[in-house]
Parts: sequence; structure tokens; C-alpha cells
Amino acid sequence: MCGIHGFYRFDGERVDPAQLTAMGDVTRHRGPDDEGQHIDRNGRCGIAMRRLSIIDLAGGHQPISNADDTLWVVCNGEIYNFRELRAELQDRGYRFKTGSDSEVLLHLYDEMGDDFVHRLDGMFNFALWDARRKRLLIGRDHLGVKPLYVHQSATVLGFATEAKALLQLPGMRTELNRDVLGDYLHLGYVPAPHSMFSGIRKLPPATLLAVENGEVREWRYWRLPATIDRSVSEAEWVDRIRSGMESAVHRQMVSDVPIGAFLSGGVDSSAVVAYMARHSSHPIRTYAIGFEGGEAEQLYNELPYARQVARLFGTEHREIVVKPDVVGLLPKLLWHMDEPVSDSAFITTFLVSEFARQDVKVILSGVGGDELFGGYRRYLGGHYVRKLERLPRWSRRLMSRAAELMPSDRHSKVLNTLRLARGFLASAELSPDERYRHYLQVLDHETVSALTGGRNGSSDALAAAFAAAGDEDALNRMFAVDAETQLPDDLLMLTDKMSMAVSLECRVPLLDRELVELAAAIPESLKVKNGRLKHLMKDALSDVLPPDILDRKKRGFGTPMGAWLKRELAPVLRRLLATDVVRDRGLFDPAVVSRLMADHESARIDGTDALLALMNLEIWSRLYLDGHSVDDVTAELKSHLA
Repeated sequence: MCGIHGFYRFDGERVDPAQLTAMGDVTRHRGPDDEGQHIDRNGRCGIAMRRLSIIDLAGGHQPISNADDTLWVVCNGEIYNFRELRAELQDRGYRFKTGSDSEVLLHLYDEMGDDFVHRLDGMFNFALWDARRKRLLIGRDHLGVKPLYVHQSATVLGFATEAKALLQLPGMRTELNRDVLGDYLHLGYVPAPHSMFSGIRKLPPATLLAVENGEVREWRYWRLPATIDRSVSEAEWVDRIRSGMESAVHRQMVSDVPIGAFLSGGVDSSAVVAYMARHSSHPIRTYAIGFEGGEAEQLYNELPYARQVARLFGTEHREIVVKPDVVGLLPKLLWHMDEPVSDSAFITTFLVSEFARQDVKVILSGVGGDELFGGYRRYLGGHYVRKLERLPRWSRRLMSRAAELMPSDRHSKVLNTLRLARGFLASAELSPDERYRHYLQVLDHETVSALTGGRNGSSDALAAAFAAAGDEDALNRMFAVDAETQLPDDLLMLTDKMSMAVSLECRVPLLDRELVELAAAIPESLKVKNGRLKHLMKDALSDVLPPDILDRKKRGFGTPMGAWLKRELAPVLRRLLATDVVRDRGLFDPAVVSRLMADHESARIDGTDALLALMNLEIWSRLYLDGHSVDDVTAELKSHLA
């Protein structure tokens, strides 16, 4: 695990090693244990890394070369099947210098060319320099667990695990990419291939990019399978899921350093812990987080369930109960994120990562289980629409009108139920694709247009993802869209950035490629059955987890941010989104912003995600566009509390 970076020069100038060093210095948190760089003898290309030592602690220094120094590689992440690949390659006569998982990339590329990526099971981004062909090849893993940013100009192509490293390149100007503001306000994150920086883009998941003879070529090497297998019985699917989950967790436990697991007490993290316990000779270390405070905070407190699972599997369990200094955290965390987001889970993920890093260097997480096996409430839309359609049309219209008058707030049990009912009724008459959009959107297109004065930008990430998705099965169609958008560009992005902010490697075994391909073939009618989310997955775990864990209501891994915006954070919110501040920034209509704040305050809408998106964008702008330090922005925000 590390951060990689480097660049290729088109103009004949030599790569300056000091520039590579500067790129590494700004991402030192990704790899505090080691650093290295290689510049080709002609000076055209340089690749470099910062290393967090996980496997082959003494011998895994990067960049790694082959025997005659004609191939060089830097790799961020883990290749879980490297031992099997290494044995195959040794049988074919390849000789290894190290015990590192990254070295298999060199010899596998030598053996198979670009097709070598099809053999990799892991989370990774890499850069490989082929001196024989004077060719740079960079790539990103199948699901996009590890991020990779690219900058291309007439003189240089740069790449880095974090965008801030590319800002160290000579001639780079830090400018806002206004074309993505519409998508950002609509979804709460910036979808690939775009980024919030002008001139910097994200390499999409499962994508390779090659530079050879001054030419750049980019292509997709894998997509989520779109064929549903209806020949398999329900009992057989249960067996396959059970075996697939256990195998994935076991594979991802490979490590030469202490390893642990996040444990919320939900189905996904509990399943990971259960299978870890089966394959460990000593107690698993588990980590959970809760919040101090009133009703809003208690809605996010899953500690009793985490304790129950910890006792069941005899883990070494640690808990942290926090009342976080959110104002003090936000500037630092948004600097680490590179791009603003509206998902408050980035705060929770950082806090529990920081806590776990006291003991371990590697953590396993349950991220991805909801997408694979149908765990989100939005996947029940079709189920409840079919029930609603049994009612007379006049009664449905009456219910929709009543829903518009319902208060909306996610931080009270009663108001949260009303919020969910309001959202469902407002979208019930829409097509499945538009209903999905309605569930996920932070702000609708009409409000985005009002905010931006009609300058929404031309991209629509959800429309593009739906156009590429299969249409054989509605639920798996949504899964395909999730895998192209929210999963890599929101959940996995924040998981990577927030864990690596404290030099912690976070693995996501439920997104193992074989398990993902298995899940993609399961019919909708079995994933979610009779209104039961994760039906097959829960049946597969029935011999592992108790019913009260399997069937308890889902709670996201976030924070009571909406309540905080009305209470502790209200002075900061009002100042950051004040009319003069919004007007001076010049991006949004101040009157529309003020109306959003007022509607959230009065519970006319649940504006949590929208206001966090706007507030985080302003903080991000002060850091990256205005050039203020994290400490200075933090001090300014704290002054507003005073």
C-alpha cells in the first residue's frame, strides 16, 4: 500500500527528480515508511512512490525492476492472489528479487502484455515503465477501490493517487472545473472521469492508459457482467454466496503486519468479522464508533450491536464514543479528500480509522455489500410501487399531495419515517430509472439550475451509466449504475482517502471481483424477496449470524450532520453560506442558498446533504482555490463559533 505518482514528458525535456520528490512529499501520509523513484535513462519518464509497508517489509522497496532493468513498476494497493501468480511465473522461469506482491506485475506483463490485468485479483493502481518500447502504462483496479488522477497537456502527462500531487507539477494552476458543478450539486460528489480541478481528471475503474511514441491511448478492460443466470436454484445461490464471501475474506487477510476490522454490527461488517474469525488463529481486533448526544446522535449509535457481534466471535473489541470537533476536522479532511463531498460518512470513516491505527496497519471493511446483494431502501421502490398501484388513482394523488406537506428530517425516528414516505410518494409515478435518480439525488435538476443560473454543465453521469447498463433485470441495472458512479466516486473514494489520511490500509473483501461477478448474475427476485433486503445474503449467513443482527433495520455509516447544522454548526453554516460570501465566490445565486438553509431549518426539507455539499465546497475553495492553509481555515471557522 502506498501512493504512486510520476509523469511522462512529450517535449523532450528531462524529468526533474525534485518534482517527483515534491509530488511524494505532499502525499507522505500515504506512505510514511519508505519512498523511491526511477527516471528512465533518456529522462523522458519518471515514476515514484511513497510506501506503507504491509507485505515483504524489508524487501518490498519500490520502484521494482526486472532482472535486466528493462521493466519498472510502482503499485499502490494489494494483489491478493500474488502467491499463486508468483508460483506460476517461477514455473515458467521468471526469477524474483523480492517477496513483494507488486513484483508479479512486472513478470506477468512480460509474459502476457496488457492482458495481464485480467489475472489480477486485488485493489490497485500502478504505473509500469517499459524501457524497451519507451512506453508508460498506468491502470486502475476493476471496481475502482484505489483512485488515480491524470493531468495531460501538450508537454506532460502526469498521474498520481491523489490530485494534490499533480498540483506540484510545473505550470499547474489550481482552478475550479465549473463544468462539473451541476453533477456535484445533483449527486454530492464529482463522478469520473471528471474532477473538481480544471485540467485534472480521474481514470475510471477498470481502465488502462498507455503513452507510447508520444501517443496516448486509453481503454476499458473489464465491465460488470450483465447476464442474469436463472438456471441456478435458490439453495445453490445460497451455497455459492456463502462460499464466495468466506473465500474473499480469507484471501484478503494476507498481511505481514497486524490486521483488524471495522465493526458496526450491521450485516456486512459482521459477516466480514465472522469469516475472519474462522481463519485466524488468534482473536480478531475490531473497532466501532458511536456519538455522544441526544436523539439524533443515538440514531447513529450502533455500539450495542457491535458489542453483540464482538462477543459472539470473541474479538479484541475497542470502541470510541465521540463528540467530534467537526469545525476543527472539516478543513483537514477536505484537504485529504482532494475534492468536496456531501456524504458525512467521510467524517465517521476518518475518526474510526484514526482510532484503529493506534493498533493496526490493515483494516477490513464491509463496504460494497449493499450494492452487491440489494441492501439499500431504494432497491425496494418497485416492490412498494406494485403495492401502491393496487390503490385507486384518486387516493394515490391525495397521498402525494399530503406528502408534500410532511416535515422532513432524518434525525428523529418519526420525522425520518415521514421523510422516507415523502420521498417514496414523490417518486412513485416515475420510471424505474428516474425513481432511482430521485432517491439518490442531493438536489434536483431544477434546483441546481436555479443555483447556477442555468449553468449546469453538459454531463449527466447517471444517464450515461444507465445507457451502458443492461436491462434484463431492474435491480441489477441499478447495481451496474452504482458500480459506475456512487460506489467508486463516493464510497470507495472517501474510504481510501480517509483511511490513508492516517496511513491505514482499508480492504473491502465484499468487492472481491469473483464475488462481484457472482452477485451480478443473481436474479432480482432472489436478491430482494417479498420486501426483504439482502434476502439471499442473509440466508447464506443464517448459520453464522443471529436473526436480530441479520434482520435489524439498516443505518448508514454517517453522522447526525443535519442536526448539527441546526445546532452546533449553525453559526459556521450561516457564515460560510452568507449572502456576501456566496456572491463574492460567484458560483451560486445567494437567494437560492438562503432559501435552502431556511427550508432545512424549518424541516420543510431535509437539506442535510445539499447544505453540506455547499458548505464543503466553500471550505474546499478556501483551501485549494484561495491557497489558505488548513490551520488558517480552521482558525477562521472556529472564530465564527465564538
